[in-house]
Amino acid sequence: MAELVLLDTDIGNDIDDAVCLAYLLAQPDCELLGITTVTAAPVERASLASVLCRTVGRAVPILPGAGIPLVGPPLQKPPPQAAALRRWPHDEVFVVGEAVEFLRRTIHAHPGEVTLLAIGPLTNVALLFAVDPSVPSLLKRLLLMGGSFLDGGGPEWNIRNDPHAAARVYAASARVHRSVGLDVTRRVRMDADEFLARCDHPLLHPVADMAGSWFAERPTVTFHDPLAAATIFAPELCGFSRGKVTVDTADGATRWRPDAQGPHEVASEVHPDAFLAHYFTTVSRAV
Repeated sequence: MAELVLLDTDIGNDIDDAVCLAYLLAQPDCELLGITTVTAAPVERASLASVLCRTVGRAVPILPGAGIPLVGPPLQKPPPQAAALRRWPHDEVFVVGEAVEFLRRTIHAHPGEVTLLAIGPLTNVALLFAVDPSVPSLLKRLLLMGGSFLDGGGPEWNIRNDPHAAARVYAASARVHRSVGLDVTRRVRMDADEFLARCDHPLLHPVADMAGSWFAERPTVTFHDPLAAATIFAPELCGFSRGKVTVDTADGATRWRPDAQGPHEVASEVHPDAFLAHYFTTVSRAV
């Protein structure tokens, strides 16, 4: 049976969000129930998501969510990839102010069946859990791309953008509460030229275009978000360890304590070559 997925994304700055959405749209075992956007300029981010959905002729509900964190101003800048909207058909009108209710209603409609995949700051997810504390227990899994757990690294960007939201989300009890952090995602990289050369499927053409602003300042793509998404369908790509995560709300640093009975799972190993083969094979077969 297809995996039911809700995607919460800050598409538009780092290119990996678009790379992730392309994968979900191409994955034959994914039923993408909806997309919500988060952080600065969420409507522009919704338009960017609509480009990829239109490319494959999919009418996926897209709802702009929170544009600012729970506390303080946003660190994230408006999406530079929005410049590509001039060159691609996209949606411009969205239902605003209903993202959290959309998530709540969709999860209640499919109890125990939905994976909530959050690959941006966790503002929308924290608001969802605050509005309806029963939601975490109704998920099949909560899957986050965020944090840095095993290597003692500094605060990761998604968590740092709204640490108060992240602290609330990690305090929630879900049957599967899983994070894929920088510990493993930094091991899955590709040079810009190689990545662009592999964007030969029509689904990746707008991704390659959006990537122009990213590659103008750095020579590589790191597959943070698509790696997290791929573990839904190919869990063998990563190994996971169980324990407890806490978040320092001052700076967004994540603290990890191993515990065989802990409430959280974090990625502790990855197979980079297997992931890249899986990703590009999946996208190449998109219809």
